[in-house]
Amino acid sequence: MGQAANPKRTTATEARAFAKTLRVTPRKLGLVAGLIQGKTAAAALNALTFSRRRIAGDVKKLLQSAIANAENNHRLDIDKLIVSEASVGKAFVMKRFSARGRGKSAGIHKFFSNMTIILREAGTVGSQQAKSEKNTAKKSADKNDGEKTVAKKSTAKAPKEKSAKPAAKTTKKSTSPNAKKESK
Repeated sequence: MGQAANPKRTTATEARAFAKTLRVTPRKLGLVAGLIQGKTAAAALNALTFSRRRIAGDVKKLLQSAIANAENNHRLDIDKLIVSEASVGKAFVMKRFSARGRGKSAGIHKFFSNMTIILREAGTVGSQQAKSEKNTAKKSADKNDGEKTVAKKSTAKAPKEKSAKPAAKTTKKSTSPNAKKESK
């Protein structure tokens, strides 16, 4: 009886950490996530330490938590860890209002975000497999782009063939009052 167990979200060579309700918009947090993605754990910590963005401190804490999870829970080597994924999600939005002139109001949206960091040990099968999957995805995307351009060229309209009879010329009569004066 009962519910079946959820499948594991990480492999044996991965560790993850998750932060809920970070008080920053997902767009701004995505910039910091892009800063650390693909770097070694030490390089990512260094980048976050010297980043001038306010949220970088919270992301640094999250990265340190992921490193501790890798070391203590999964027995991974800290020196070989790579930030394989840093994903950002939208949490909730607090809605407030600001009073404006003439009895009107303006909405204020205070966004919150979630963030997940997944660390992977470098040189393991999982990290090499992920790299090869990304490369094949890029190659297939490039091929698809090439096919689209060829398809666009082939769907272009063919020029109309000239008919045997020339089209009759029609003269346009102007209805403006100045045109009547000019014709007289």
